[in-house]
Amino acid sequence: MALYSLSIWFLLLLLRDNLFAARLEPYDSLYDSGVQAYYRGDWQSVILSMEKALLNRELLRRHRISCRIQCDRSTAGFTDLPLDWGPVQDLTFFQRLMDRAACLRRCEGEKIGAQSTYYLTGPELELEFTKRSPYNYLQVAYFKVHKINKAVAAAHTFYMANPDHMEMRQNLEYYKMMEGVKESDFRDLEAKPHMQEFRLGVRHYTDEESALCIPHFEKALEEYFIANLECRSLCDGPYDYDGYNYMDYNADLFQSITDHYVQVMNCRQSCVSELATQPGRDKPIEDFLPSHFNYLQFAYYSMENYTKAVECAKTYLLFFPDDEVMNQNLVYYTAVLGEQEASLISAREDIKAYIRRSLLEKELLYFAYDAFGIAFVDPDKWTPDTVIPTRLMEKQKAERETAARITEEIGNLMKEIENLVEEKSKESLDLSMGIREGGPVLFDDVSVVMNSKALNGSQRVVTDGVISEEECRELLRLTNKCNAKCFISIGFLFYVTAAAFAGDGYRGANSPHTPNEKFYGVTVLKALKLGQEAKVPLRSAYLYYNVTDKVRRLVESYFRLDKPLYFSYSHLVCRSAIDEKQEDRKDLSHPVHADNCILNAEANMCIKEHPAYTFRDYSAILYLNGDFEGGNFIFTELDAKTVTAEVRPQCGRMVGFSSGAENPHGVYAVTKGQRCAVALWFTLDPRHNERERVQADDLIKMLFSPEDTDLSSGKTKDTTDEGVQKATPSTHSDETGKITDAESITVQSSDSTLEHVLGPPLDSEVKTEL
Repeated sequence: MALYSLSIWFLLLLLRDNLFAARLEPYDSLYDSGVQAYYRGDWQSVILSMEKALLNRELLRRHRISCRIQCDRSTAGFTDLPLDWGPVQDLTFFQRLMDRAACLRRCEGEKIGAQSTYYLTGPELELEFTKRSPYNYLQVAYFKVHKINKAVAAAHTFYMANPDHMEMRQNLEYYKMMEGVKESDFRDLEAKPHMQEFRLGVRHYTDEESALCIPHFEKALEEYFIANLECRSLCDGPYDYDGYNYMDYNADLFQSITDHYVQVMNCRQSCVSELATQPGRDKPIEDFLPSHFNYLQFAYYSMENYTKAVECAKTYLLFFPDDEVMNQNLVYYTAVLGEQEASLISAREDIKAYIRRSLLEKELLYFAYDAFGIAFVDPDKWTPDTVIPTRLMEKQKAERETAARITEEIGNLMKEIENLVEEKSKESLDLSMGIREGGPVLFDDVSVVMNSKALNGSQRVVTDGVISEEECRELLRLTNKCNAKCFISIGFLFYVTAAAFAGDGYRGANSPHTPNEKFYGVTVLKALKLGQEAKVPLRSAYLYYNVTDKVRRLVESYFRLDKPLYFSYSHLVCRSAIDEKQEDRKDLSHPVHADNCILNAEANMCIKEHPAYTFRDYSAILYLNGDFEGGNFIFTELDAKTVTAEVRPQCGRMVGFSSGAENPHGVYAVTKGQRCAVALWFTLDPRHNERERVQADDLIKMLFSPEDTDLSSGKTKDTTDEGVQKATPSTHSDETGKITDAESITVQSSDSTLEHVLGPPLDSEVKTEL
């Protein structure tokens, strides 16, 4: 009999298991597989693993939401309990809870194949998905297998959550130049529907298109409440011990229920901030939900729909009943519509229910804060003071006053420390910089004519003789300054097209810094390509390549850097005075700025943050001519007014300096003629090695024999028959695993979508393998 019962029990177990769906593959293991495939270069496996990780994580989220909402509705309601609640009713209450738990277990088993607690992951992995890291890997893998449209979408999705990511921004700029890439390819695959609709509504509202903005705001509200329900349902998870050692937690039944439920309510309240936060932003949009009705009341008024305007105004006043402007608007709408008719219009019922529930939760959370010390940070500004216990309000007031006093004392102390440090720094700056400067200039013809002391600053140098007069003329053949006479000595009169184009390097803007001058520019890679196509002299382009590397080596040596410099950007640029615009001119050719921080002259500070090129460490300008009026280079103080040094350009003269706040600089107006120079920016970070430079290195290897490019055996000063000085080619390749290698993509690619692009996109920062 016992054996028979055991057999029946085992059979029931088998039947139960067969009702369960196939177990969903955990997304953390899929993510880990994708990362490993990335480092093997197995791009198809990266795509399969990362796509499935994203899919399974979303499926898990959807099934959790679905089951919790379904089971909540099927077992909801305690309204039928009698007023004289007692022990029997306690059992009824817990019966409902047990029914819900059984429902969840059954539902999740059917949809996921296991309880959702089986899929718990650590905070590190969740942070990777919050940062959208899978899309970072996917954009590289898609690019490698030539699925460009998918690569664009993945890159855009990642960038939306990481707007300070410089490499991805460069990748997106690169994708925009590719043939076949459409504007619609740049889409956010993780966009929140309610936020999308809200932003569209704001855009139309700003453009005074009331008829167009109303549907978007109404749809945004509809999507908001769907997202809010989903967010709140996901809070019903396991207890987070949050600082407790699991084994040491020994709360009794009612304390443990309280701890867990308070944590759940805290999570539900935090949905307010989560739904109001845009990707890539640290702070939520203030008063996000109420602001919908602020926009709507005015939009409906503009459409002369006073009934809806009254409804939205009254709804907004549920949040802020003392808002003076909205109360005035309501008085106006009521007068237009008629007091009797307006009195029949009430605020929206869903908002009334939302506020009622939110206030009940807040009351419980503030009570728990007061009674048990469980902290609660209210995400809403509209919460009335009556919700907060008096004792807690007084305690919080005292804490705020204490915190303000301590903050003030710390601030005063920090100012004193800053003053001491600044004074000490000023004393040691000249000495320390002097020690770092003054290295060998490597080339016999190069001489230092002004050092930091002569230039009244730090990390500054002016050298002459970097290139000869003949080499200056050779480089000017790449610019629009040179006419047909420049090319007679070559014997080919078809070199009449300059390599430099108006607005090149300035996103097509002919006058990017001043309307009184025109700017022409050309990069090393573009010059080499034009030389390859015989549109400009190839030896001029080759000289341009070699000279830029010569300057890099010179800067690296003179400033005694213990790490190599990498090219961040190189640009041959000419500034031409527009004759008819020079009268009474008072502006600069290039306003005072710093190269790796945002200069705030009024505050005498330079902020090193996006969108500045914060990775740039050293800069240099090599002048090609001096036959123009104005155009002197200047160093200034942080106020952008006090000039500390002035340099007159001439052929072969180079100004080198560190790129930070210590060296604000600008260019006086070019009032006559054309001023040409090679501008270079360098970085000590190999991750920011210029992708065009890597392409140029590869093109040089293809165009010239190893004997032409391998200069290690010869003297630095050797020159070719044509007088082109050779310098060791730049071979600083990226060692971080990024797709900057020539094998990733070449100009000669047979893939039609890649034919007209400059080079491959950079991969993002080095990944952390989990």
